[in-house]
Amino acid sequence: MDVPPQSLPTQSHGSDKTDLYGGIALGVAVLAAMLIANSAFGHAYEDLLHATGEIRIGAIGLAQSLDHWINDGLMAVFFLLVGLEIKREVLEGALSSPQNAALPVIAAIGGFVVPAAIYAAVNWGNDAALRGWAVSSATDIAFALGLCAVLGRAIPPSLKTFLLALAIIDDLMAIIVIAIFYTDTLSVLSLALAAVGIAGLVVLNLLDVRKPALYVVVGLFTWVCVLKSGVHASLAGVAVGFAMPLTRHAGRSLLEQVEHALKPWVSCVIVPIFAFANAGVSLAGIPLASLTAPIPLGIVAGLCVGKQLGVFLPSMAAIRLGLVRLPAGASMGQLYGIAVLTGVGFTMSLFIGTLAFDDETIIALVQLAVLASSVVTAVAASIILMVAAARQTRIDTGAC
Repeated sequence: MDVPPQSLPTQSHGSDKTDLYGGIALGVAVLAAMLIANSAFGHAYEDLLHATGEIRIGAIGLAQSLDHWINDGLMAVFFLLVGLEIKREVLEGALSSPQNAALPVIAAIGGFVVPAAIYAAVNWGNDAALRGWAVSSATDIAFALGLCAVLGRAIPPSLKTFLLALAIIDDLMAIIVIAIFYTDTLSVLSLALAAVGIAGLVVLNLLDVRKPALYVVVGLFTWVCVLKSGVHASLAGVAVGFAMPLTRHAGRSLLEQVEHALKPWVSCVIVPIFAFANAGVSLAGIPLASLTAPIPLGIVAGLCVGKQLGVFLPSMAAIRLGLVRLPAGASMGQLYGIAVLTGVGFTMSLFIGTLAFDDETIIALVQLAVLASSVVTAVAASIILMVAAARQTRIDTGAC
């Protein structure tokens, strides 16, 4: 059954320039981390990440290594932005109606489940290795949208919106997975105090409070409680994002103001800092053949094969059956290119990898597998999207 192309809402989050600059900054950070980690400064790099920093107010103090401050602190701000994006898209954006949400939801679920199944199949029987089942299921919004900005007109706006919606749903599923499967021993007292903080955020939302400072204060209290509870602290950022009101005054909501202010900082500063702290893999003593070990092989297979199959095949089936519509102005070849692009799992994949494993050797293999997979899928997706765009142009102009 043929149906008209689907018209998704235009992308309203951030600008193409922010996505482009964020993608460039992320690439530079990854390259710098790899070069430094494999140079004479490699030990200094490791010492820097393990240096301890402390925040203390009187008798109350919090001491963490630099890499923990980055992974637990800065990434909470990253997840705050994710929370803002999820709420806006669900209430007003590409996920606000069943018709618009159907295709991204189908694609995101397939793109999350299939890579996880492939990883589990490769590592079946090894309980320790199976902790990493979610590593290959995540899509990196910053890298993916940055690459879209580089490719420019090769990707129709409707496909960029589709990718954004898919990645946001993907992040939501990752958040749920982190909360359920990567939680340490729970502290009932800290959880109770965190619940008080979340209740405070709900009250601020219900009262339509428009002073960001109040959300920051309550959010910091919630973050500390969640950090001490055993649940990963980044989830506090999501709670703050969900609490921001979308009610408009003089045409602008607090949620949109905070999102607009945070987007450049997260894309161009926070995510690159995370990349610099987590992409510095020393290749000394790690032969490329190590990528064939079950854990890295499962990650590579999941990101390079599982993501594109999980996103594209269910999407194509739903379109062919007339259940959903192909995004407006896009071809099936371009949709496939976007499906391949979802295999760029960099930030979230590395983040989940640090939660899944404690052994430094295994973490290094995870980092190497994620980096290799992300580069391969980014290059492959770029080629596919440019070829598909050129073919679509010839069809539109009647050249073939």
